[in-house]
Amino acid sequence: MSLPHPTPLSRAHKRFLRSLFPAEGLLLAPEAMHVYGIDASRSHAMPQAVVRPSSVEQVQRLLAWADAETIPVYTRGRATNVVGGCVPERGGVVLSTLHLNRILEIDAHDFVAVVQPGVITGELQKEARAKGLLYAPDPASAAVSSIGGNVATNAGGMRAVKYGVTRDAVLGLEAVLPGGRIIRTGARTHKDVAGLDLTSLLVGSEGTLGVVTRAWLKLLPAPPQTASVLAFFPELETALEAAQAVFMAGMLPVALEFLDRDVLGCIRQIAPLPKAETAAAALLIQVDGISACVAAQKEAVETVCTQAGATTLYTGLGSQEEQRVWQARRLINQASFRIAPHKFSQDVTVPRGRVGRYIQGVKQIAAEEGVTILTFGHLGDGNIHTNIMYDKGRQSQRQAVGRASRRILRFVLELEGSLSGEHGIGRSRRTFVHEQIGREQQSLMRRVKHVFDPNAILNPDKGY
Repeated sequence: MSLPHPTPLSRAHKRFLRSLFPAEGLLLAPEAMHVYGIDASRSHAMPQAVVRPSSVEQVQRLLAWADAETIPVYTRGRATNVVGGCVPERGGVVLSTLHLNRILEIDAHDFVAVVQPGVITGELQKEARAKGLLYAPDPASAAVSSIGGNVATNAGGMRAVKYGVTRDAVLGLEAVLPGGRIIRTGARTHKDVAGLDLTSLLVGSEGTLGVVTRAWLKLLPAPPQTASVLAFFPELETALEAAQAVFMAGMLPVALEFLDRDVLGCIRQIAPLPKAETAAAALLIQVDGISACVAAQKEAVETVCTQAGATTLYTGLGSQEEQRVWQARRLINQASFRIAPHKFSQDVTVPRGRVGRYIQGVKQIAAEEGVTILTFGHLGDGNIHTNIMYDKGRQSQRQAVGRASRRILRFVLELEGSLSGEHGIGRSRRTFVHEQIGREQQSLMRRVKHVFDPNAILNPDKGY
């Protein structure tokens, strides 16, 4: 069902919202609501109201009212997604989860954390680590993104190659559905195959099926030691061969990151990379485990990289030493703007064995369109961040970005890849989604949505 274009909220609507969300729980002034209409994609649309519930009961009553009045609801965490996933295109109500931000429990016996959706991912990691536990999902935005947002997009991160993505850490969810219905999926246990897997269905659904109000998350024993190796290579091909050799040596690294020549070049503009001026690519590899095993793995990684042709190695054992090794990776975002003032981001995934073809194809597209395209990211699982750098003040560059983006997405599909590895489809890729999943699957997904959300009020026109 397609919603009509927004009409202003009536006095009765506003009266209801004021009664349900007193004081700072409700925002109606345009200057206060403006920031709630934008996310990291820099897309913007103005909401008609912003609510900040502090209880599940408020969420239930809101969704019962919104469903009856057919008013769109857009659930929003910290808005770190880059695909316009929480932009309120049809007005309606933005539901901010920032006041649902409590860590309810961390159980070292069950290896389970119970949290509300507004909990900052990095805060959960910190609290778990204090108890000798690991919450494994580690998106780059962990310091600012929320668990609810991670669940909505099935966020990944640098540790995904070994520990998986958010879906692999979610044991169960509490969610409020349109009409105020509340469901609990999954279980507190680490194994559960009773019934259909509704938990996995909700994870990655981009807020289109329900509003998550609680999550049961899997924890692991925190590894006592980590080590990292930063290796520079004279050719792209040798870097990719080294990455394959790491796996073939029987190792499963925590992280296996890739940086291309253009990325290294912009990093050099703000920080030194000694002896790596001529490198065409770099690998950043991290391993973890008990101390003796980590030391052996670190040595094995160094050997593999050297044999593959690495010209320079930087290594670190333990978090303090590793900080300098990881500096280059942390600087990518700010360094990229030395090339151009604006960027358009894609987070595509291709089969591991086709990463080389993908990067070479992207560089060819960049040359033909006259823009710089940076490729870097999670080589270990084929999730390559692809940033098109441009000046949006120049019409020719804006047009080039549009052409390059469309060509990249179609090239990804030619390689049997995915349009998104961890940010979701949102609004920026929805016109392409049928080319990956097909019309029949898309129709099936919409029928599933109709079961959860018959009046299509939750994050309409997003994802699928």
